[in-house]
Amino acid sequence: MMWFWILIFACVGIACMWYSRHQPFPEISGRFSALLLTISLLLWLSSTAPRETSEEIPAILAALIGGLGVIFGVRHMTITHHDVVVAPFGGVLLCIGSISLLSGRWGEYDQSEQLVSFALASVLVMLEVYLCFRGLVIGVQGISWSKSGLRQVRRGLLEGPRGAVSHFEKSWHSEDQWLTAMSHAALMKIHGHIGNSDEEEYHNMELEKLGGLDAVDGTWVEAIGIELASLKFPMEREEE
Repeated sequence: MMWFWILIFACVGIACMWYSRHQPFPEISGRFSALLLTISLLLWLSSTAPRETSEEIPAILAALIGGLGVIFGVRHMTITHHDVVVAPFGGVLLCIGSISLLSGRWGEYDQSEQLVSFALASVLVMLEVYLCFRGLVIGVQGISWSKSGLRQVRRGLLEGPRGAVSHFEKSWHSEDQWLTAMSHAALMKIHGHIGNSDEEEYHNMELEKLGGLDAVDGTWVEAIGIELASLKFPMEREEE
C-alpha cells in the first residue's frame, strides 16, 4: 500500500513539473512539484524503516497537501492569474487522500454517515472536474502572459522561448481587444529597442487597427519604456 502512495506523489509531482514548463510563472508549480517529489522520497525512506508506517499517514498527507494546494492554486487561478496548474493537481491529491480516509472506515459508519461520506466524496470529485476544466482545458489567460512579459523585460530577457517577445505573443485575446492592444504596444517598443524595424512596423500597424497608442493605458506604455531604457544604458557602457 505504501508503494501506491509513493507512486501517486511521484506521478503527480512529475506531471506538475512538466506542466510548469508551459506556465508564465513556472516557479509556482515548480515549487509545488518539488514538494510532492520530496514527500514521495520521504515515504520511500519510511518504507525501508524497521518500524512500519501507519497506512493512514500517506492519506492524511495527501488530503492535507492537496487541500492547501487547492486553496493557494485557486487564489493564483482567479486573483493573481499567475498559475493554473497547482489547483487541479492539488485536487487530485485531495480527492485520493480524502476518499481513501473515508473508505478506510466505511464499515464502521452507520447509514447516515455513509450517505454523508458519499456526498462529500461526490462534491470533491465534482470540484476536481471543475478545477481540471478551468485550469488544464481553458488554460492560461492572456493577462497572465502579459504580466510575465513585463517581468521578463525587467530581467532583460527579451528574445528566446522564455523571453518577453514570446510571452507577449501568447497574450492575444479575441474578446478583450484592450489586452491585444497592450501586447502590440509592448512588442512594438521591444522590437524597436532590439532594432527589428520590420517587426516594429508590423506591430505598429496592428496597434493602429485597434486605435493606436490612445487605446492603451499610458502607464503601461510608460512602464515598458522605463524598463527598456534601464536595459539600454548598461549596453551603451559595455560598447564604450
